[in-house]
Amino acid sequence: MFFERIYEKGLAQASYLVGCQATKEAIVIDPRRDIDTYLQIAERENLKITHITETHIHADYLSGSLELANATGAKIYLSDEGGPDWQYQFKHIGLKDGDKLKVGNLVFTIFHTPGHTPEHISFILTDIPASPEPVMIFTGDFVFVGDVGRPDLLEKAAGIEGTMVKGAKQMFQSLKKFKSLPDYIQVWPAHGAGSACGKALGAVPGSTVGYEKLSNWALKIDDEEKFIQTLLDGQPEPPKYFAMMKKLNKIGSSVLGSLKLPVNLNITDFQNAISNGYQIVDTRDKLSFSGGHVKGSINIQDNNSFSTWAGWMLDYNTPVVLITTEQRADFLNKALIRIGMDNFAGYISDIEKLEASGITLETLNQVNVGELKEDHSSYKLIDVRSYTEFNLAHIPTAINIHTGYLEENINNLPSDEKLLVYCTSGDRSAIAASVLLRNGYKNVYNLSGGINNWMQSGNRIEKIHNEELALTSGY
Repeated sequence: MFFERIYEKGLAQASYLVGCQATKEAIVIDPRRDIDTYLQIAERENLKITHITETHIHADYLSGSLELANATGAKIYLSDEGGPDWQYQFKHIGLKDGDKLKVGNLVFTIFHTPGHTPEHISFILTDIPASPEPVMIFTGDFVFVGDVGRPDLLEKAAGIEGTMVKGAKQMFQSLKKFKSLPDYIQVWPAHGAGSACGKALGAVPGSTVGYEKLSNWALKIDDEEKFIQTLLDGQPEPPKYFAMMKKLNKIGSSVLGSLKLPVNLNITDFQNAISNGYQIVDTRDKLSFSGGHVKGSINIQDNNSFSTWAGWMLDYNTPVVLITTEQRADFLNKALIRIGMDNFAGYISDIEKLEASGITLETLNQVNVGELKEDHSSYKLIDVRSYTEFNLAHIPTAINIHTGYLEENINNLPSDEKLLVYCTSGDRSAIAASVLLRNGYKNVYNLSGGINNWMQSGNRIEKIHNEELALTSGY
């Protein structure tokens, strides 16, 4: 048996290529949309990708199943569980609980594990030539290392009412089935630390059934009501683009065929992009952005969170132009493609030439902790972190508006006050500050080092223990 885990840090997403070395057949589980990695592995190992499958209809990235099938001729096998409302709407071979999917001498037994989503399935792998006993389970967004999949995305992200508690109850029952598996089976989930598909995912790539029974909080709660309450409590805000991913992954995404090289725009092209209302995304670090940026641009830094924040902040129907380097343009194009954002119009890298050509640059004010402490009362503080972070600790007088919800609450903010935004260390608040500037606010300030610097300097913080108060603390 051949096994390889393919991990994409930006979305904390894992896919798997598993092959039978005797027959040279291979399966890819939960492929992402930029498929070159799978093709390269298969070629390197002298394998042919003959099967493609998914654990569920994903919310956090655009599936690459159709893309990979188009490139390889492989058949797609997908869940037909969950009822009529949860069926994939493109051509595939259906899978039901207890079915067996054979890839050469490897057998994948289908294990219906609803909870995260109604149609969710896991795959129990048996390497027949090695042993009649199963060796691995691919759990998707069912069981993570140290956590389980959140059941609230369909309600919070896709707006399907009544699915949150029902999903939590299904998860409780699915975990009972998981506990019945042998302890020695390896557990390979679809996500790691940093994913928004759970709230406490571990950074270790894999685990075992036995270790998760000992260490995973969700497997140690036997009371159903307590489990539901604990599971639903403190889940992070789902990115807005999740609803789009659910829709596209259900009906089937468009096939790109091949990826075009990013276009390096000249000054005239860039000026035309601004005139035509394109979204200008400055991917430089927050301090470079603060020192001088194109007026109206948004600062989404080139780091592991780029895809997620692009999904939060950008419009799918308006072309995107990046300010980045030639070396990073292709990588960032793939990061956009992974979330179905196919409207990348090109990039420009020389900010100095832009200024010399007459394009207006503006700056973002930075305030350090000492300056804030001396003149606290003159600022209206906006904590742009999640509500759970805000509950745990925030700077006195601050209100809480998550960065991703700032645009829709923009009209509730005063235009005649000094608005100071902060997060943990300054990254998310740089996004928020750029949104405020783009919307015409002049007196915008970013707290350097965020609340971390504030606390490390020994300054007072406040906490909220009342959940209801926390949810109404902002706009």
